[in-house]
Amino acid sequence: MSAAAGATRGLTTAAALSAKDLHKKFGDVVALDGVSVEAEAGSCLALVGESGSGKTTLLRCFNRLVTPDRGEIRLGDTDVSSADPVRLRRHIGYVPQDGGLLPHWRVARNVELVLRLRGEPDALQRARRALTLVGLDADKFADRWPRELSGGQRQRVALARALAAEPTVLLLDEPFGALDAITRSELQDAFASLRDRLRMTCVLVTHDLHEAMLLATQIAVIRAGRVEQCASPNALASSPATPYVRMLLQRARIAEPAAT
Repeated sequence: MSAAAGATRGLTTAAALSAKDLHKKFGDVVALDGVSVEAEAGSCLALVGESGSGKTTLLRCFNRLVTPDRGEIRLGDTDVSSADPVRLRRHIGYVPQDGGLLPHWRVARNVELVLRLRGEPDALQRARRALTLVGLDADKFADRWPRELSGGQRQRVALARALAAEPTVLLLDEPFGALDAITRSELQDAFASLRDRLRMTCVLVTHDLHEAMLLATQIAVIRAGRVEQCASPNALASSPATPYVRMLLQRARIAEPAAT
């Protein structure tokens, strides 16, 4: 049995992820209003929308950081509401916007985090491999502190931490949003290359339609807790389903402005 298979024993390992009719309110604020989306095995689903649209709430429902008021989320054939949330999170990779590195741990220890929590015997070796996978020389970076890294390097380390445990699904919450344009472009290219190599199912939250067009196989445009349209990048650009989607495309200069 491989390390990945052993680590996920007892959880369904099919990589498809789906949400059906999700509802979530925070007090009087409606965050999700009947959202249904699906990420096929090996695909990258981008959740796109303005601030407050509900995209990050939806992402956090997938690993039970947020519990929907009603609706269903499935990882393959498994209803995630029936899984232990701590164990579930140790098998779903998660990259928050700020990277979430522990400042009092060196790089290698940060990357080992999930592996150590799972009691993996080869945590350091796998952490070093993950650093190499994201383009960081393990000999050079493993013993550094997070404060000694650039913003782009910290995000690479956060991505390495998520990948080290060979997750079934990878969730990314605006992982490149706080970076300068050059670093953001470099990390987008690195992520696209990694996804092609690993064939991992990914869900990416972004407010940047260009980023979604570059990285995703499917794009769900979310507005006020509802899915306006979910389609491939080409279909979205060529056939926006609602005036709001067309407006976003025009604002991003992906679609031509409407004739006056």
